[in-house]
Formats: sequence, C-alpha cells, structure tokens
Amino acid sequence: MNVGAEAKSDRLNCMNCRHFYITYEPAHPYGCRSMNFKSKEIPSTVVFANSGMPCQAFVAKEITTAGK
Repeated sequence: MNVGAEAKSDRLNCMNCRHFYITYEPAHPYGCRSMNFKSKEIPSTVVFANSGMPCQAFVAKEITTAGK
C-alpha cells in the first residue's frame, strides 16, 4: 500500500471550508480568511507543509439545497 497516497487522502479539502476563498490574483489565487493569507497552493497544503499538522481552522461549509 502506498503510504504517501493514504496520508494525502487524510488531508482537509479547503474547497469544503467556510474560510476558503478565490482571490482572483494570478500570483496568489487561493486564500484563507481565518489565517489571513493568500497562496499559490491550496491553504491546507501550506499549513500542513509548515506545521506538520492538519489545519486547525477548518470549519465545514453548511450545505444548502437550492429551491427548498
């Protein structure tokens, strides 16, 4: 079994976090409102690379169904 692939699948997906946003800046297209930074990489990847821990600011988005 590939340990690297297993560890990667355990990481948080910023697309599902309420703090994640798209900056529309080509140099730094992704941002985290909670940690107040912009990055070329997905913020959770940057946090993991720098701290060795998954993002502690992750808050799942509330999923709403349109038209109900």
